[in-house]
Amino acid sequence: MYESPLFWPSHWEDKTLMVLDETLIPSKLKYIPVRKVSDAVDVIKTMKTRAFGQFLVVLNAFILEMNHVSAKSKVTLKHIETVAQLLNASRPTFPFAEVTGIIVGVAQKASASGADVRGPVTKTVDGFLQGIRQRRLERVRQLALSIQGGDNILTHCNVSGELAMACAMAKAQGKKIKVFATETRPYLQGAKLTVWELQEAGIPVTLVADNAVGSLMAEKLVNKVVIGSDRSAANGDIANKVGSYQIAVLAHEFDIPLIALTQPSNKVPAGKDMPIEQRSPLEVLLYERKRLFPSGVEAYYPGFDVVPHQLIKKAITIHAGL
Repeated sequence: MYESPLFWPSHWEDKTLMVLDETLIPSKLKYIPVRKVSDAVDVIKTMKTRAFGQFLVVLNAFILEMNHVSAKSKVTLKHIETVAQLLNASRPTFPFAEVTGIIVGVAQKASASGADVRGPVTKTVDGFLQGIRQRRLERVRQLALSIQGGDNILTHCNVSGELAMACAMAKAQGKKIKVFATETRPYLQGAKLTVWELQEAGIPVTLVADNAVGSLMAEKLVNKVVIGSDRSAANGDIANKVGSYQIAVLAHEFDIPLIALTQPSNKVPAGKDMPIEQRSPLEVLLYERKRLFPSGVEAYYPGFDVVPHQLIKKAITIHAGL
């Protein structure tokens, strides 16, 4: 199976976590050395890695902390709780607490029995990572089955390797498909990441301006929409990259099925209960540290919006075992 570098954008080199710098794609493939928890928080906050890559960093941050504790010393519950607090505060919309809370719970149980928490936490993190990888691969297979020959698929933002891999699998099955990818401003994840990885997978792809989606659908150039999700609610609502909501509304208007790749959660009842991260206005006003617009102008950039479950034709889910 073809595997996009974005499907699993980190690996270990000795005791250093190497994290793919997604902001440099497609110019270069470069990995950032993450040696301590503060480095992990930094690559999350600065969007050096996104979405699934951030969850990999969150899980591995506990290993980073334990690596800094001498093998002759005991890893304490306080070590684990501190890491969880720092990670939970890094991005409000992402449900990191659902993951870190379980790690803290494992540490609490070990600590209550007087044990060093190192072993149980390491085993739990390793188990999560192995399970998540297998479940994500299964979601790729399910998405490939949902893709039909002749499909022209619209996607928004970047689906962390899964769409490119599913399209490659569909192509290997003899299905002729094409993908339209939005630019996904202001970070241009669609233009930089999605287009690049689809090209690498040998899939025909066309880049479209974010504000051309309505015309694209009206002209019947697409017949399916595939998006990811960064958080799910108990009622099936999802939060995804801002712009997903308006695409879902247009898809509903033009009777185009929308497929969402999700991870079920019952931690919040509905989309309205999800905190939406407000990103810095400078991320809209600047590009590669250069000001694009007149000084003094204001900018509004919510990182995500909510897609109501009624607008989702099919949800392909991943149960992370959390």
